[in-house]
Amino acid sequence: MPFAVIETGGKQYLISPKDKIKVEKLLAEAGKEITFDKVLLMQDKETRVGKPYVSDAKVVGKVLKQGRTRKLKILKYKSKVRYRRRLGHRQQFTEVEIMSISGRK
Repeated sequence: MPFAVIETGGKQYLISPKDKIKVEKLLAEAGKEITFDKVLLMQDKETRVGKPYVSDAKVVGKVLKQGRTRKLKILKYKSKVRYRRRLGHRQQFTEVEIMSISGRK
């Protein structure tokens, strides 16, 4: 089974065809195809390691949805000075289904 390591949004993901991954928000609508060309490593019949990227390799995926993660609650507190802050954060993400991994042999 072929697999690859791609880089997107400053993070690395180990993927294979039909995988569903959540990546940092990408500018693409649901249902559209997206191409990842920053392939760090790929294996089909032989393993190819990039320096830093594998030339002529690409991964094609389909955007399933855009979304936001559940809310993280951040509390700041300093004793004896009545300092309390309550913050929240919801990170945006894009869910992608990997369709194919291809590269010139």
